[in-house]
Amino acid sequence: MKARLREQYLKTVVPALTKEFNYTNAMAVPKLDKITVNIGMGEATQNPKVMDVAVNELTAITGQKPVVTKAKKSIAQFKLREGMSIGCMVTLRGERMYEFLDRLMNVALPRVRDFRGVSSKSFDGRGNYTLGVRDQLIFPEIDYNKVDKTRGLNVCITTTANTDAEALALLKHLGMPFRQN
Repeated sequence: MKARLREQYLKTVVPALTKEFNYTNAMAVPKLDKITVNIGMGEATQNPKVMDVAVNELTAITGQKPVVTKAKKSIAQFKLREGMSIGCMVTLRGERMYEFLDRLMNVALPRVRDFRGVSSKSFDGRGNYTLGVRDQLIFPEIDYNKVDKTRGLNVCITTTANTDAEALALLKHLGMPFRQN
């Protein structure tokens, strides 16, 4: 079963972007490369069991088992030693990437309280977009009764676009709800 968003990309987004930016080659049209979902767990230094809960929630949200990230160096002020588990991340590609982005844009983001759209200023200058989510409860896969503490997560959308304008147009055509400035 093909992802609905990939079908939309092939049928409507590619022709629209080709017309908008005057691409001569179909391979020059920007596309999604990968989506990285990351949870930073500062409190895992005091309580390592918190990491298991975050890994289970990230697995439920993305449908893929996350990698536990370790501290690269020790920082005494944060009571952090080199090699301690301080976060978890998932890199999504292919069908899972399109499926996750579809659920994020059409199901999760509209569940945010007082949602007016995401910022269009969160591009990095090379066509990649980063979005911060304050709590994981906006995803329907998370059971509200089993959550002990709300955790934020970062979603990085990496595209093959060369400029922010191309990436913005790509995400707008895919249906990302950008805020009207």
